[in-house]
Amino acid sequence: MPDSTDPPKPTRGEHPHSATLRRLEKSSGRLSAAAIARMDEQLPWYRAMPPEHRSWIGLVAQAGIAAFTEWFRRPETPQAISTDVFGTAPRELTRAISLRQTVEMVRTTIEVVEAAIDEVAAPGDEAVLREALLVYAREIAFATAQVYAQAAEARGAWDARLESLVVNAVLSGEADEGVLSRAAALGWNSPEHVVVVLGTAPDADNELTVEAIRRASRHAKLQVLTGVFGDRLVVVAGGSADPIRVAKDLIGPFAAGPVVAGPVVGGLLAATRSAQAATAGLKACAAWPDAPRPVLADDLLPERAMAGDPVARQQLVEEIYRPLAEAGSALLETLSVYLEQASSLEGAARMLFVHPNTVRYRLRRVTDVTGWSPSDVRSAFTLRIALILGRLSETEQPR
Repeated sequence: MPDSTDPPKPTRGEHPHSATLRRLEKSSGRLSAAAIARMDEQLPWYRAMPPEHRSWIGLVAQAGIAAFTEWFRRPETPQAISTDVFGTAPRELTRAISLRQTVEMVRTTIEVVEAAIDEVAAPGDEAVLREALLVYAREIAFATAQVYAQAAEARGAWDARLESLVVNAVLSGEADEGVLSRAAALGWNSPEHVVVVLGTAPDADNELTVEAIRRASRHAKLQVLTGVFGDRLVVVAGGSADPIRVAKDLIGPFAAGPVVAGPVVGGLLAATRSAQAATAGLKACAAWPDAPRPVLADDLLPERAMAGDPVARQQLVEEIYRPLAEAGSALLETLSVYLEQASSLEGAARMLFVHPNTVRYRLRRVTDVTGWSPSDVRSAFTLRIALILGRLSETEQPR
């Protein structure tokens, strides 16, 4: 004769632990309330949240206990726990609370159910329910990780598209206040100094190239917005007033070939000017095979001007020819004769009927006024092009 304390044997088709299942179903609401109350008591971040977010978390806790009840009913049937539990809250939940906070929430809910096992389980089913909860806790942990991994992948894909739009707006000259807000969403905090660096993209996965730029920027303590556009790798970097230093810090992921750094500008909205200079410099680099790598776009002014870049032409006139003209005709004349005499002090002095020291003094004044030294071969080439363009600009002025 069976002992009167033994649980009744289930009939065919009935759940083997039907009494525990019924008690678990009846207790789900109370357990959910207890879990929320414990979170409010033990988790400061939960108390600090706005009511809407606490409501989402309450829905997740309630769905988690309901999903455990359903899982206990049919443990042999594979179930999408992540959908059952996290599908009750909007996708924004993964942005509202961190993975660590979600783990704390799940742990608290599991602890509440575990503490109530002796009360919820039918006599003799305590061990069965505790073991089921242990397995379910493992499954919900995996489901939590999957939800956040999927959210991270989706967010990464969205951020990549958003970043590409921002960089493209800078390249095309369409940067506006909307671009600033998009950049801010990507973590760009409007650094004071911004420079655009351009070069050839490597024959590798674009995501790997972008990630390599990010690693280099973190090491150099720079902010970057970057992307691969066709065969070109573009980096908008902020945080340094030295464009060559920026380019050298980020040059590793670029493919072989020229890498050009535009001038430093005062913010993202002005970065188009840096991008256009770097683009023109990259195009003109073929005319200077021995250019350093990386090279400043401003060091390519003569090649850019000869390639038809109007900005470079104007810059040479405004920054070299006009200051020399305003400093007095003697400087322009001395520089012109010196360059025509193959950079010979004595030859220039004879042509000007002055002492060589006078020529030497005037050339030093040229360097002071323009920043380019006539005695340097490269600078002399730049000065010569500036003189040509300046004279042409004067003939084009209306009389």
